[in-house]
Amino acid sequence: MTKEDLSFFESYINNPSPTGFEAEGQKLWLNYIKPAIDEYHVDNYGTVYGVVNPQAPFKVVIEAHADEISWFVSYITSDGLIYVKRNGGSDHIIAPSKRVFIHVKGKKIPAVFGWPAIHTRKPSNEKAPAVENIFLDCGCITKEEVEKLGIHVGCVITYQDEFFVLNDRYYGGRALDNRAGGFMIAKVARMLKDNKKKLPFGLYIVNSVQEEVGLRGAEMVVQTIKPNCAIITDVAHDTTTPMIDKIAEGEFKCGSGPILTIGPAVHNNLLALIRTTADKNKIPYQMDAASRSTGTDTDAFAYANGGIPSALISLPLRYMHTTVEMVHKDDLENVVKLLYNSLLALNPKMNFKYL
Repeated sequence: MTKEDLSFFESYINNPSPTGFEAEGQKLWLNYIKPAIDEYHVDNYGTVYGVVNPQAPFKVVIEAHADEISWFVSYITSDGLIYVKRNGGSDHIIAPSKRVFIHVKGKKIPAVFGWPAIHTRKPSNEKAPAVENIFLDCGCITKEEVEKLGIHVGCVITYQDEFFVLNDRYYGGRALDNRAGGFMIAKVARMLKDNKKKLPFGLYIVNSVQEEVGLRGAEMVVQTIKPNCAIITDVAHDTTTPMIDKIAEGEFKCGSGPILTIGPAVHNNLLALIRTTADKNKIPYQMDAASRSTGTDTDAFAYANGGIPSALISLPLRYMHTTVEMVHKDDLENVVKLLYNSLLALNPKMNFKYL
C-alpha cells in the first residue's frame, strides 16, 4: 500500500457515510478512482460506478458497498434527551458511553450515549442495553434547546471513532464493513491502469449504497448495468475471538487469506476460476459454506436479470458492527491480488452453463 493509498483509506474510513446518506464518502471514492477509469455514473440513490472499456459488449462487475450502520433520532424528551432507532444493523450493546455526531444540515453536533452509573444499578433489577433504553445526551436540558440546534426526528447519528493501526498488523476503525471493500475494488482498478493491462471486456467498478438495509443499492444498479458476471467483495467474521461458536459459524482467521464462499448464489464455474487463480498465484484462502443466502450483495446480483454468474471474495474482519472493526494488512493485500489476477484470467468467451 502506497502513502497515497493509505491516506485515502484513512480518510475514507473516517468519513461518515451512513445508509441513505453516502454522498460525501462517494465523492472521496470517486476522486480516488477517477485516474483509472474511462467514465463514471451515479444513480438516483447514490450508487457510483466507474467504467473501463465502456463500449465492450461483455460486462464484468467488481462490487463493494459504501454505507455504514448508524442511528436515527426518533424521539426527543421534554428534558432534552434523545432516543434512537437503528439505521441498518447497529449494535445496541456497544452504544452506552460512546461518543457520536448528530448530523444536522452539514454540521456535526457532538453527543454521547449516556448510561446509569454502576453505583446506581442493582443486580436485582439491572437492565441490559436495548434499543428501547439507550439514549443520547447532547448537553441540552429542554426539548426546545435541542431543536434550536437543528436536531429533529430523522437526523442521522454516527460514531466519532476513527481509523487506527494496531501492532503494525491490523487496520482498524468503524465502517471497515465495507469501505475496506470500496478501497480494494478501487485499488484493483488503479493497478490495472498503472500496469497498462488491457481487458477484453468492460469493467464496472461499483460502489453500492444501502446494503445494510437489504442490498438495495445493488438491487437497483444491477438492473442498470446488466452485467454478464460479477465478483462481490465484502467482509466476513474472524471467528477465532472469544464467545463465537465455530461449529455454527465456521473457523476463519484474520491473516489466513480471503474467504471464498460456496452456496446457491455463488456460481460454481466462476468460483472455480477464482480458486484456480489463487492457487496459481500462491494466494492463501479460506472456504465458507452459505446455507441459503450469502447475506451480501452477491445475492442481489446472482438472482437479477434472469441470473448473473456471481462470486464472493470476503475479507476476514474482527468485531463486525462495532467501532473497532479490524482487518489484517496481509488479507487486504491478498484480496486485491486475487481480484486483480482473477480479472486477468477471465475470458469473455467463458462458458457459464452447467450443462
